[in-house]
Amino acid sequence: MSMSINGATPRELGYYFPAEFAPHEATWLSWPHKEASWPGKIQSIFPSYAAFIKELLRGEAVRINVADKSMQEIAVQQLERAGVDPAAVAFFFNPTNDAWCRDHGPAFLINPTATHPKVIVDWGYNAWGNKYPPCDLDDVIPTRIAQHYGIPVYHPGIVMEGGSVEFNGQGTLLTSTACLLNPNRNPHLNQEQLEGMLCDYYGVEQILWVDEGIVGDDTDGHIDDTVRFVNDDTVLTVVETNRADENYSLLQHNLQQLKSMRLLNGKQLNIVEVPMPAPLHYEGQRLPCSYANFYIANKSVIVPVFNCKQDESALQLIQDCFPTRNVVGIDSTDIIWGLGSFHCLSQQEPAC
Repeated sequence: MSMSINGATPRELGYYFPAEFAPHEATWLSWPHKEASWPGKIQSIFPSYAAFIKELLRGEAVRINVADKSMQEIAVQQLERAGVDPAAVAFFFNPTNDAWCRDHGPAFLINPTATHPKVIVDWGYNAWGNKYPPCDLDDVIPTRIAQHYGIPVYHPGIVMEGGSVEFNGQGTLLTSTACLLNPNRNPHLNQEQLEGMLCDYYGVEQILWVDEGIVGDDTDGHIDDTVRFVNDDTVLTVVETNRADENYSLLQHNLQQLKSMRLLNGKQLNIVEVPMPAPLHYEGQRLPCSYANFYIANKSVIVPVFNCKQDESALQLIQDCFPTRNVVGIDSTDIIWGLGSFHCLSQQEPAC
């Protein structure tokens, strides 16, 4: 049964969205099945996708949404081919429209002292500004998961995507104006109103904004392709070293904005700059390749790599940010044709 806690917001009840680098109970995925997301290429993504799951299982549970038994059997075959024991994975019969669990999956908030230590926020989901209908199945995934576990679920009633927000777990949320202030999301809300909703339903105290996303990103500029928290007061941001590249000025603009920011305690951000990969095009389309779309798991940090000379230095710079975790690069040259990578495909469930 789905529940909600009427009359009080999560923030008022002491709930908050933990940082991704905080301990996880599990990682949620939605098994890829939509041919139109990887036209002509969907079969080629599964070796890398299964390698991602194999790495996750080293440190946490993996929970995968599938439509039915036949999709589960397809998933099992792909996992076995990659040397993954399917018994190590929990499958949930939650049909989806697409695979991007970061954006349609459950947003878990925690308050270890509450009667329900975990709650789920079910934001509205409109497939990035109604670009890829239908999205009705994706839109109800968080509530279905809340019902399965019998935990409270909130419905703020506005559109929000997990890839558009980044957290340090200490009251700060980082996002982009390019995405969240786009009229295709919540045209009835101004910036101040939107900030109020983010604070109330993610349990944060401060919203920091950069302006730009990267070229080729069909989400209108998700933050998880540009700037990521790696600890309480340090962000990793991608920069383009080639001045002639169309991402150069966009990312320099974001970098200058980051340098002027202050956290709640008044501290400046520590900023780690990581170079962008070489541009990748497929069928004439610039793909949104970015090393920032890594996923922080309990034991590892899983980074998309693109078979270019920048891979090695990016992996080393990211490894330096995570001394207690093993940084693992997994080929994303086929997955990125879907215009997202490992962070876009996953959503963490925090431990509590």
